[in-house]
Amino acid sequence: MPSSMTSLQTTPARSVSDPSLHAVYDKVVAGERLTIEDGAALYDSSDLWSVCGMADLVRRRMHGDTAFYNVNRHLNYSNVCALSCTFCAFARKRGEEGAYEYTIEEVRKEAAAAASQGATEMHVVGGLHPYHPFDFYTDMLQAIHEEAPCLHIKAFTAVEIVHLARISKRGRDGAEGIRSVLLDLRAAGLGSLPGGGAEVFDDRVHDEAFKGKIRGDAWMDVHRIAHELGIHTNATMLYGHVENRGERLKHMHLLRGQQDAALHEWASSQGIGDGSEVVLSGPDANYPAERLPTTRTCDRGWYQACIPLPFVPDDSALERLYGPSGVENLRTIAIARLMLDNIPHMKAFWIMQTLPASQLMLQMGGADDIDGTVVWYDITKVDGCGTHQETGVQELHRVLREAGLTPVERDTLYRPVTRDGVEWSVD
Repeated sequence: MPSSMTSLQTTPARSVSDPSLHAVYDKVVAGERLTIEDGAALYDSSDLWSVCGMADLVRRRMHGDTAFYNVNRHLNYSNVCALSCTFCAFARKRGEEGAYEYTIEEVRKEAAAAASQGATEMHVVGGLHPYHPFDFYTDMLQAIHEEAPCLHIKAFTAVEIVHLARISKRGRDGAEGIRSVLLDLRAAGLGSLPGGGAEVFDDRVHDEAFKGKIRGDAWMDVHRIAHELGIHTNATMLYGHVENRGERLKHMHLLRGQQDAALHEWASSQGIGDGSEVVLSGPDANYPAERLPTTRTCDRGWYQACIPLPFVPDDSALERLYGPSGVENLRTIAIARLMLDNIPHMKAFWIMQTLPASQLMLQMGGADDIDGTVVWYDITKVDGCGTHQETGVQELHRVLREAGLTPVERDTLYRPVTRDGVEWSVD
């Protein structure tokens, strides 16, 4: 463990140079939940070193020196979308230059390619296609599963799930319609949900940047129902556009509250507090049994990871904005790690953070996951990158080891992977 981190863990609160962080530091050391006001103090402080140090203390309590990655392949099956969000440079209308749509056979070929390269996961998302019937989506999942049954299929944002409920004539059924859609998708091969489409849970921000998209309450309803069905999910936060820091903290607060509900029963069975506030980031003494939920100990779904995503202007209608700075990115992921005390993993998604910045976030910003090999990604392109955005396992190992961490390949459910070339298994 780096000497600076040892100092932070053993030195009293006065070692934090900013007096406004003393009370926050005491809470972090004791494993107490931070308030939105505490989060504001972390954002306002000029002592970024201590903000990052506290986040690193928490991630080392939760994961030691382990840093996770996976061998995955993204599939953006179509960029044809019924919406016209101002922050998005991905969507096209059918017939517009650059529009594309994968056929089921093309999807099948992508699955075969992923399996041949030893991938453990296929990550499938796309636009809200106005013409595809519901059967297209179940056929797509079935094709992937038939071609590569070893692949875990992580597919469809909450925005897409609501869209699928509408086109399958179940949109008026509310929660039961969403539940029915998720059950049909799971029967076709769905394994888990990604966290995209969350953006920022605030109506003002929603109306200014992505009006027409589902609001935060609908997004959270989809994930709540998925958790009730035992389907694991992730959560994102797209920041650095028209929102402010307070609205980011509100977003984190809402995610944290929903995770409390998802883990309440498990936490009570593990003797973690009273179960009403499920804090997983405290000192070891707070956890008489297991610190983190696993598929072995908890039969409910939960948010496995949070992925803070910096806004990249690209050629969107908001390209006049600069997007967040590197310092703001580092501060935001550190604060997310401290505020989201009940979400096990914090991901520095290298596609949008870049590999060098992700390395810094892993070394000192509280992140414990860098995502994976990706191969093809069309949603966002940093610094003029094309759709072929790929990195190899050797490069991921280098990045993680240079950050002072031990690389561990995981599957989608964060089980360690044992690999022999393209052949793999989980513990």
